[in-house]
Parts: sequence; structure tokens; C-alpha cells
Amino acid sequence: MRPLMTMVFALLLGITGCASARPVVQTPGGDMTALRVSEWSTRGDAQRRASTRMVLEGLDVSDYGREAEAVAGFERAIQVDPSNPLAYLAYARHEAFHGDPARALQFLDKAEATFGRSAEGMHVLPHLRGLRGVALKRLRRAGGTELVEAARREASVWTDGRLDAAELR
Repeated sequence: MRPLMTMVFALLLGITGCASARPVVQTPGGDMTALRVSEWSTRGDAQRRASTRMVLEGLDVSDYGREAEAVAGFERAIQVDPSNPLAYLAYARHEAFHGDPARALQFLDKAEATFGRSAEGMHVLPHLRGLRGVALKRLRRAGGTELVEAARREASVWTDGRLDAAELR
């Protein structure tokens, strides 16, 4: 029954205009290990590591409600390494909850494209879905609630329907 529900869900999202939604990934136990930026801070070349440190600093100040500083950090991270998907993901989180939800969707598209179909990209799927859902809900577009619910089913970090800076960090 569950694979049929997943296909119907994906079809409905396509019909309602949420073209970039993917079917829900089912994992044993139903809880996917969701990506945390800090786990990736030592990966990549010097440029990527520097960019990721800036993302972490941005998430730190966001955790204290200093959103303007967080945005400046995410923008610097993108300038240092425009191919760092973590920077786009963190910026999308900010925009989805504190800024412009339409802009959040643009950053999510960029994050999704730069993660691609990599192994680490699988661990970001709950965040991509959840943040896209939050942005769509704020824009009063169809499919948002379903995407947040999918993120809740996939990763316990989404249980409250939010992704705080500390949870992404």
C-alpha cells in the first residue's frame, strides 16, 4: 500500500505545480539520518572548507536571532564557493522561515542541483522537502503541507515541522 501512496503523492504534487518534488524515501525504521552541516566541515578542498565554516558561523548567529549577520555569512560562503550546496541550503532555511519564501525556493533549487544524486544528497532530502513545504505554505501554494508531512515521516528533526539553525548545524 505504501508504494502506491507514494506514487499518488508524487503525482498529486506534479499536478498541483510542485514539479521538483520527489517521492518519499522510505528507510528502515522510517527515520533517515538528516544532514548536519558540521559533519561536512572537514570535507573538500580549502575553498569548500572555508565556505562551510562561514555557513556554520551563519547558523550560529541565526540561532541567537541575528538574522542579518546570518545572511551576510551565507552570502560570503556562496562568494567563496558558489558550488557549496550547504550554503544554499542554509540560506534557503533562513528565507523559508524568516525572509522571502519565493527566494527560499530558488535557493532550494540551487542546493538540490548542486547536491545532485550523490550519496550525501540522499541525507538532505528531508530538509529539501521540509523547507520547500514551509516556503510553499507561506506562499499559500498547494503541496506545502504534504511536503512538510513527508519530511516529518523521514527525519525526526522535522517532528515539529521546523528546522532550527541548531538542528541544521
